[in-house]
Amino acid sequence: MRNAALVLGIIGGIFGMLVGFFSYGYTEAVERFGEVEGLVEQVGNVELIRVTSLLAPLLAIAGGAMARTRALWGGILLLLSAGGMYHAFGFNVFTMFPIAFAGVAGILALAAGKPDEPKAHF
Repeated sequence: MRNAALVLGIIGGIFGMLVGFFSYGYTEAVERFGEVEGLVEQVGNVELIRVTSLLAPLLAIAGGAMARTRALWGGILLLLSAGGMYHAFGFNVFTMFPIAFAGVAGILALAAGKPDEPKAHF
């Protein structure tokens, strides 16, 4: 399960990066060139989109990379990534795979059968 969480988390993070690039670029283009009524309008919370465009894929890739050795921490990061993408971008045709991959990877990492190493997390 940890290997599946690793692979799904990294793939979800890469797809999330694509969504993040376009989302950040969209907000920047509308800010720079202006709105076109009925065609191109600025989003409601620009900073949320920009911060999530960076942090959500980063959390997914980091969580996926941690899933083999620290399943608890990796699973938490993956679920935070999926929740952040859902909150900022919603669930649509472009975000369904990054959200689903990060969410399933987080669940798999948390449900991993063998416990983590017997040392403290901090």
